[in-house]
Amino acid sequence: MLWRRKGWLKKEFDKKLIEELETVKNEWLKQRNLVEKVVEPSEAVLVDLKIAEAKYFFLIKEAKRRRISIKRG
Repeated sequence: MLWRRKGWLKKEFDKKLIEELETVKNEWLKQRNLVEKVVEPSEAVLVDLKIAEAKYFFLIKEAKRRRISIKRG
């Protein structure tokens, strides 16, 4: 009986992971576009880009580990 309850809990956390992944992806793309548009980006902007990129790829790795797929359409 305890094992049945874990199914909905896993789905809930998977849903939160997907939402967080989309948020972090948008932030990473926003930072990347900013760096591409600026002639000489400051060190702080480059650091922010690297942090956003690291967060995004960490969440991608976690989603792969959990075998989560995002259905498009």
